[in-house]
Amino acid sequence: MEHYDSSEKNGPFRTYFFPFKLWKQVVTAFLFCLAANGTISAQDTAVISIQNNAKWTISKHIYGHFSEHLGHCIYDGFWVDSTLPVAKKDRIRLDIVEALRKIKIPNLRWPGGCFADEYHWRDGIGPRKQRPKMINTNWGGVTEDNSFGTHEYLELCSLLNCEPFIAGNVGSGTVEEMSKWIEYLNFNGESPMAKIRKENGRAEPWKVTFWGVGNETWGCGGNMTPDYYANEYKRFASFAKDYPGASLKKVVSGANSTDYNWTETCMKNIPLWQMWGIGLHYYTLPTGNWSSKGSATSFDEPEYFATMKNALFMDELVSHHEAVMDKYDPEKKVALAVDEWGIWTDVEPGTNPGFLYQQNSLRDALIAASTLNIFNNHSQRVRMANLAQTVNVLQALILTDKEKMLLTPTYHVFDLFKIHQDARYLPVSLKSPEYISGNKKLPAVNVSASTDSTGATHISLVNINPSKPVTTVIYLNDIIAKTISGQLLTAPQLTSINTFDKPGTVQISHFTGFKKNGNILTVVLPSKSIVVLELR
Repeated sequence: MEHYDSSEKNGPFRTYFFPFKLWKQVVTAFLFCLAANGTISAQDTAVISIQNNAKWTISKHIYGHFSEHLGHCIYDGFWVDSTLPVAKKDRIRLDIVEALRKIKIPNLRWPGGCFADEYHWRDGIGPRKQRPKMINTNWGGVTEDNSFGTHEYLELCSLLNCEPFIAGNVGSGTVEEMSKWIEYLNFNGESPMAKIRKENGRAEPWKVTFWGVGNETWGCGGNMTPDYYANEYKRFASFAKDYPGASLKKVVSGANSTDYNWTETCMKNIPLWQMWGIGLHYYTLPTGNWSSKGSATSFDEPEYFATMKNALFMDELVSHHEAVMDKYDPEKKVALAVDEWGIWTDVEPGTNPGFLYQQNSLRDALIAASTLNIFNNHSQRVRMANLAQTVNVLQALILTDKEKMLLTPTYHVFDLFKIHQDARYLPVSLKSPEYISGNKKLPAVNVSASTDSTGATHISLVNINPSKPVTTVIYLNDIIAKTISGQLLTAPQLTSINTFDKPGTVQISHFTGFKKNGNILTVVLPSKSIVVLELR
């Protein structure tokens, strides 16, 4: 693996495209001149240069989501009792659908998670009253009636106008089981599985292309070694057949966080032509301790700093896995799919510990925005990601309580950042001031930029400093900016949340804190804020 200098990655300089030493010299000279003229303080200023030479597309699938049979994500989330007084199609809750369509959700991963490797798809088809019940042994030991199965999930994806992403059962399932599921979904002809599908009311195939071959096979998906899993993957993938109009995009069950050997073993032993992508799972723990992760709503600044440090580690993590993949795939044909990510805290007091219900604060929004900036800046390799999870679980976009529903601060980040979906990535160079807590330091600012099909340029900026605004000087070079508009997400406190009584505490507002002079744009980022600018 290539040598990697983590001190450079996490220091005040972060270069996404241009040589580090060259940009350090250029930026330092620029700041020196401004400081000498009394224009700004070099210590408190971020300097950004954006090059108007789009290199590749930021895949919309980076903005994907994840919905597992866990807590109230599916049942009492997407799928509600027929008597609940909300708008529904069948039992699919339509206010949730409308909210997710607004942010252009591109894909939805299902049925797990750990649940995927105990799920047997044939239990979830046919007349609902005849479907067998099952125990969800991973999440709370609850009994499920299998009323939400394959047809219901794919109807949900149709309503959302998003692509399905199914995680197949490798841990407790068989090659035959996954192969027949694919046939059931994708074959448009005469066959045993196509016949059963038609009997269940669906004449045409769905043509599902995204398939995960197992989930967390290093843990709840089978406690496998990487060598063993690589062989199992090749066996399962061999019988995961392409049917006309449905060429499969198979995703390898990838590494847990820093297990670079897992990525190495899979990349070395699985032929590139047999995989579309390889997964990666990483969760931000406020305390770094799985047994006591920290509260979602009650934390001090040292814990906030530690949380942001753990979140920003995603940059280093992705870089290391990219370096491993580059050894075997220098042309970057295989995608890195970060198909589980987000902040994981202790559950809310009084809730079922197996349901993973947590509130969602401005801190979580800063994590989401910073992470999406990281993915955008690595989008030549990262071409899929799935936030965990969509409704009522972990870093949810939406929380519900019977007929009530609210949008979390994290939801508003995805609303702001949807402009990057399938846009062309613009190379960015950044020098950031430091956010200092005690004797520890982090870059206060992170950024990404893109240009969309209409020619508009979008710049997404995050200031993680909880108490200080940051003046940001942006070199636009030859980017056209006849008109500029801005949107802002912030709140009075890092711990600010939206509640069912006060659902609008954290929401998007209009932003005007910028001024353009020639090709230089000066932006004052408020403390603890996310700003998205549109230039036309």
